[in-house]
Amino acid sequence: MSVDGWNTVLVLGGIRSGKSEFAESLVTDAPVVRYVATAPEGDPEDTEWATRLAAHRARRPGSWTTEETTEDPRRLADVLESAEPNEMLLVDDLGGWVTVLLDPDHQPADDVATITELAEAIRGCAARVVLVSPEVGLSLVPTTPLGRAFTDALGAANRAVADACDAVVLVVAGQPVWLKPATTATEPSVPATATAPTAAATAPVVASLADSEPTPEVQLPDVLTPTPPAAPTGEPGNPWAAPTMALPMVSTGLVIQPGMELPMPDEYAGPQAVDRLATLDVPGAGLGVLDRVVGFAAATQGTSTPAAWGSVRVLLLHGDHAGGAAAGTVAGDSARRAAQARAGQGALARLAAESGASLQVVDTPASAPIEDQPALAPEQVESALRYGWRLAEQAADAGVQLLVLGACGAGTEAAAAAVLAATAGAEPPAVLGRVITDSGEIDDAAWMIRCAAVRDALHRTRRSSRGAKDILAELGGGDVAVATGVLLGATARRVPVLLDGPVGLAAGMVSRDLAGQARHWCLLADHGGHPAVRLAADVLGLTPLLDLRMDLGEGANALVALPLLRSVLALSAALPVHPSLAGTDDTGPAPDEPESTDPSYADPALTEPDSTEPDFAEPEPAGPGPASTGADEQPASGWRAG
Repeated sequence: MSVDGWNTVLVLGGIRSGKSEFAESLVTDAPVVRYVATAPEGDPEDTEWATRLAAHRARRPGSWTTEETTEDPRRLADVLESAEPNEMLLVDDLGGWVTVLLDPDHQPADDVATITELAEAIRGCAARVVLVSPEVGLSLVPTTPLGRAFTDALGAANRAVADACDAVVLVVAGQPVWLKPATTATEPSVPATATAPTAAATAPVVASLADSEPTPEVQLPDVLTPTPPAAPTGEPGNPWAAPTMALPMVSTGLVIQPGMELPMPDEYAGPQAVDRLATLDVPGAGLGVLDRVVGFAAATQGTSTPAAWGSVRVLLLHGDHAGGAAAGTVAGDSARRAAQARAGQGALARLAAESGASLQVVDTPASAPIEDQPALAPEQVESALRYGWRLAEQAADAGVQLLVLGACGAGTEAAAAAVLAATAGAEPPAVLGRVITDSGEIDDAAWMIRCAAVRDALHRTRRSSRGAKDILAELGGGDVAVATGVLLGATARRVPVLLDGPVGLAAGMVSRDLAGQARHWCLLADHGGHPAVRLAADVLGLTPLLDLRMDLGEGANALVALPLLRSVLALSAALPVHPSLAGTDDTGPAPDEPESTDPSYADPALTEPDSTEPDFAEPEPAGPGPASTGADEQPASGWRAG
């Protein structure tokens, strides 16, 4: 069990608040659970108290073992210290423990020392622990000495245990409120008058994004400088030199840090576009759930009559994860698929060609085994974030109206599961999909190795900070870091992103700490039946539009849905207003006149001559792979390129 990646959790709550039920729900999926009961039996004639204890016992699954510490309060610390790493301990509750601690049979005793011993035992516990405790500090001061002694001791115990635990949650009326989430590392601010960097520090090392084969010596580009550096030989200019809006810029270049203020989609255009759909002349009930596509496109384009996306670019991130995360994969298979995509072959390349989308294969840093060490060094995370941002900048400068984010690499699903466990409190077995071999068989042994790798990684990092960059360095790796940079850069340039697969959704979870606006520029066409995608989408508030359950690889599933989404947008823009709402009779329009006489409606095909609207060009097709021909790219009325 791991709550937000933490190893120890304190669950506080008032009487009948649901704290025990919530704590039990946190350990439901754990294979080994030891229930530590601290409450004394009480008066045998107190039937109400006996009923409460019986209800607690009845909720426990038969597979749980129960251990009581009512005879000696110090025994609880011994139980925690002797627990094994593969165990899950549920201690319910500290109120009963304090009751026994204050019992005259255990006095005289140093209550402060006993509480300190408990806190130290929690800090050093190898197992995962969930502790339950009443929160009595919100009530009135008791009028009796015994009541005051209990509240004082319990308050001191709660404070000490909360300080020792990795996470603290307060349950109020059955609703959990997290009091102690991840601690975000505060980055030092850089003064605007910083010393100008040397030429070596500012000149970016530009790696080929199109047709160059990956080599160990290739490094990610350096910082984005405010002034364009000299263009490399053979290139007309630096496509990454365009300024970026709403960014903290200093003399050393782009600074990606938590709490950035990036643009939000138009909050009025989306609802207006959906309301407009109800006025269109359609014979049936309308577009159904696909009206969300129209609302999303309207908000991101800033118009109530959004146009179908013309220029689309697919970013395929290629980067492998070493160690147990890659269990069950064939060595070199991801590199083969990346080379296949560059050559214009395979499912992704063919679907991109059919959709008229350009395909760009991007090599990301290889990630170390997360169960043993951090996936990336901190400086690699910084470079990967800036690298992804530049990819989005380059696409925006090329006139791209929609980015499709996909990934291919060994171990990507396990890395995404680790990120979800660290950001959403997910259990690895619940978000790791089944491992399917090349012959179509289910490899349960490989799946268990992946689960163990993620579990060990979470245990290794249980005391680490849970800031966005720390998660990327410890667990996410190169592809998730680059994908996070893409989402942030696309948000800054107002370019929507069509997500597909665990890597993109994991990047969306991480980006919340850096810029919460990023998720509002993301659209999820289909969850693909993947449990990690489902969970992350639910947390991010992204409702999948379809339920096709295809598994063609990241990016390919989205491209299957893209023609449908384009058709919906084209239809919503072209259909006229119903005659009953447009103030016309039922005889229909004259043969030589447009169908709609509503002055608020303008057909893009009639109002904008083709001669003044050139097709969006793709300056960098992905090597010999398919590139957009421009044949199906129509001028986009009202499109705002940012």
